[in-house]
Amino acid sequence: MSENPIAPPEPLGPYAFGPPPEALTVTKPQLSRFGLTELSRAVVVAVVLVWSVLRAVLGWPLRRRGRGLADAASEGVVDAFERLGPTFVKLGQLMASSSGVFPRPLADACLRCLDDVPPVPAAQARAVIEADLGHPIDELFRSFDDTPLSAASVAQVHACVLQDGREAVIKVQRPDIFRRMLIDLRTAYAGAHLLERLHEFFRIANATAIIRDLHAATMTELNSAVEADRQTRFRGALWSFGDNRHVTAPEVYWEYCGPHVICMERMHGVPLDRFDTLRESGVDTQMLIRRGVKAWIESITLHGPFHGDVHAGNLWVLDDGRIAFLDFGIVGELPEVWRAILREMFYATLIDGDFSRVAVAIRGLGYTSEVAASDAQVGMQLQSVLAPVLAGDLASLRLSDLIMSLVNIGKIWGVASPEELVLFGKQLGYFERYATELAPDWVLGQDLFLYRNVFPEAVAKKAADRGIELPDD
Repeated sequence: MSENPIAPPEPLGPYAFGPPPEALTVTKPQLSRFGLTELSRAVVVAVVLVWSVLRAVLGWPLRRRGRGLADAASEGVVDAFERLGPTFVKLGQLMASSSGVFPRPLADACLRCLDDVPPVPAAQARAVIEADLGHPIDELFRSFDDTPLSAASVAQVHACVLQDGREAVIKVQRPDIFRRMLIDLRTAYAGAHLLERLHEFFRIANATAIIRDLHAATMTELNSAVEADRQTRFRGALWSFGDNRHVTAPEVYWEYCGPHVICMERMHGVPLDRFDTLRESGVDTQMLIRRGVKAWIESITLHGPFHGDVHAGNLWVLDDGRIAFLDFGIVGELPEVWRAILREMFYATLIDGDFSRVAVAIRGLGYTSEVAASDAQVGMQLQSVLAPVLAGDLASLRLSDLIMSLVNIGKIWGVASPEELVLFGKQLGYFERYATELAPDWVLGQDLFLYRNVFPEAVAKKAADRGIELPDD
């Protein structure tokens, strides 16, 4: 006698069958608007900043501990950011990851902004979930943990168990976060305009452009449907070639998702920067990082959405040995024409050294329309610009430097590269730093395994010529 099939769960939230097209449209309200609300907020921001910096500077003689006056003032700025809330914490995170743009003491002080922030009370988080999904918490979940696993500037994450027994986590936006951050962004934009007029440093740093970029990234991050959709697409593409079995991302449970919440599979493991723990566990750390980088490079060169924030808190080694990409709040996606340029650049670097192929791809964008030179000559120009990166031993090649050199080529020809290209280069920098700890004898820029699915025939031939057997997973 056959068992009765288990009835599927009733649709719960508004995205039970996936988000409607309109939910994937990112709303970007005008940034330059400045009214009474923004004016009153600007006064608060100015008072908090001045008070925090003065307090830190005046207390500096008593708490020097080897710190300079600039260090104390920078700590005061970060104190103010933390008091002013999520938007300014995000600005601090941007400063922390752009140490080449901002003074070193300020960038170092802003590293504090990468830590967890105080969570909102559980009652408020529950209210957001219930409003989004239209059911009481007790009906939605078999259990719900009021103490969040983590809390960031935009959202916090709670553990829960679904009614069918699946372990999950639910990412919940802070109440009224969209309105609050929009007001702050408009206030910061007006302040950036003022600072550019008052001081050359802010003109050179292009402070208004920094706020515009932060506005665009924040408006996208505040759209939970877009984040969940990109996570789903990234996860679905991982296994499109039948490999990458040791790489994963959490499955999104769409029936528990809404405009302000994302519910997904819970994963158990440790962050990638627990270096001592990983070494003691006996896991092959070199193979671990190679698998993760391979899947990530395929995401940008072949599939589209790529994870744009691969700090160690978003890369975990799971208890079963897999590497997992978590938190898709920041995701990049290059147009196909730019993915083609990257593929040609990697092919030239890895396979045949022929940079005229890159020139042909770049001409397709109109990049060199004003350059009176053949493809071969443009290829030589490319190789000349890339020479500081490629002149040394290829065994020490840093792909992040290669990407940034491509960005500089765009500047030479007067064409700005996509912001996603810079984002890509920064993430490669993260991976190269992890490799220093986890795979000190491995060279990211010359590993054929990473490109097995990108250039299957060329990589197979190159591996055979070298007598190398590539891993099969």
